[in-house]
Amino acid sequence: MTHDLEAAAHMVQLALTPVFLLSATATLLNVFAARLARIADRVHSLSHENPDPTRDQLLGMLRQRSRVLEIAVTLSALSGGLTCVAVLLLFLDEVRGTAAAQLLFISFGGAIVLTMAALAAFVTEVLLAARVIRLTVDRHARTT
Repeated sequence: MTHDLEAAAHMVQLALTPVFLLSATATLLNVFAARLARIADRVHSLSHENPDPTRDQLLGMLRQRSRVLEIAVTLSALSGGLTCVAVLLLFLDEVRGTAAAQLLFISFGGAIVLTMAALAAFVTEVLLAARVIRLTVDRHARTT
């Protein structure tokens, strides 16, 4: 009886690592969604201004930022999905052996790689945001 309890406790401990990654992934998705909302607000405000070359340049950069964030969201969602697969594999007692271990390695390793790629896309978007800020400051400096 004690052995079964220890095995169950060990299984729960193993499952916690991917769950923490899943929690972090959900937090990243929340950040990405908030940034997409800010881009949408900025596009909306710029679309009501008079056309000029700087406005068009800003809109183009906002388009780039939204595309990069779309990539980050997709990668994070895929990472979350693979993390869920890893948790599921840990709990499926019937699927034991080398094949299950390989699937677990692929799903959890894939989730980590996709999270790293999503973070790289996020850094790219933040750098693009900094360029938009500089352009906006320059634009306002010219008009005043």
